[in-house]
Amino acid sequence: MKTYKTEDNADLEFTFHSGINWEELDIQGISLPMGMKLVDFVVERDKDLLLVEVKDPSNARATESVRKKYFKKLRDNSILSEDLTPKARDSYTYIHLMMRDEKPIVYIVLLGLDSLDADAQKALLSGFKDRLLANLRKECHLPWKRVHIKDCLIMSLDSWNHTFKDIPVRRVSPSETAVSSSSDR
Repeated sequence: MKTYKTEDNADLEFTFHSGINWEELDIQGISLPMGMKLVDFVVERDKDLLLVEVKDPSNARATESVRKKYFKKLRDNSILSEDLTPKARDSYTYIHLMMRDEKPIVYIVLLGLDSLDADAQKALLSGFKDRLLANLRKECHLPWKRVHIKDCLIMSLDSWNHTFKDIPVRRVSPSETAVSSSSDR
């Protein structure tokens, strides 16, 4: 078993059970081609590759201004074109150039929104998957001719743990992150 956090100050910790074929892609301090942004990690399964990007605005270590900024990017969809789509495209490019793209690729965005109540989460995420998938398929005036990402999933901590029992994630800090939804980023 191996535990993993996407950054030193991350509040979410994954446990990879033995036998899970995974690799950290966004390694701090490792040089990448200029301008390339990679997802946090990739998991290779028998039937597909999972590109996993973790976003945790409920991190107890985040300042209120950082939280507000992040929730604003979620609400106005700028996170799609400025962050999530480029990371998926660049990660696909990296995997393709490393000759590891033989399997269908599924892009998973794990959102730590547990500081929001269920209604606020639902309002923020309504249609989010469809907008992300549309953005992945058409970033400019013409759609990509090649479907490089088969599907995408937007997951909460609970849905992640329900779906990926062999890669559980937990919040490291105490559950002090509960703030009202009126303090959206």
